[in-house]
Amino acid sequence: MHVTLQQPTGARLITATDQELAIPATLRYTSADPPAAHIDFPPHVTVDGEATTWTVSRVLLSEGLRAPAGLGNVRVRPAGSAHTYVEFHASQGKAVLRFATSDLTRFLARTYTIVAAGEETVSAEPDQVACSARRGFTGPTVPFPSP
Repeated sequence: MHVTLQQPTGARLITATDQELAIPATLRYTSADPPAAHIDFPPHVTVDGEATTWTVSRVLLSEGLRAPAGLGNVRVRPAGSAHTYVEFHASQGKAVLRFATSDLTRFLARTYTIVAAGEETVSAEPDQVACSARRGFTGPTVPFPSP
């Protein structure tokens, strides 16, 4: 049986003109996809009006709380001690979200009670793990939140 946890939170979408827009988000983790963390956005904040999920590596999210992490399409970096930026780069452009570091830290701590760090592949099928690892490093496959 798989366990899923969800943590509602808020984020700030940083626009191209450096405006900050508050948007709701839900951090989600499931033991069915142990290497991945998901960020869900409701339809009213997305460009196409559809619910959107971004998938990021749990390890990348954790590393990015302390120092800049990630290459390519997904990057995570601290912004002082109170905030963390999560950046997604795709053909549609770049989206930068700012989260409270405390929210991300609490979320990650809760995920480790479900699947301990370093044990992500113990209960998952190898093909599923490889697929979710690729998703975590290729950025969003669905539209960006709208400014």
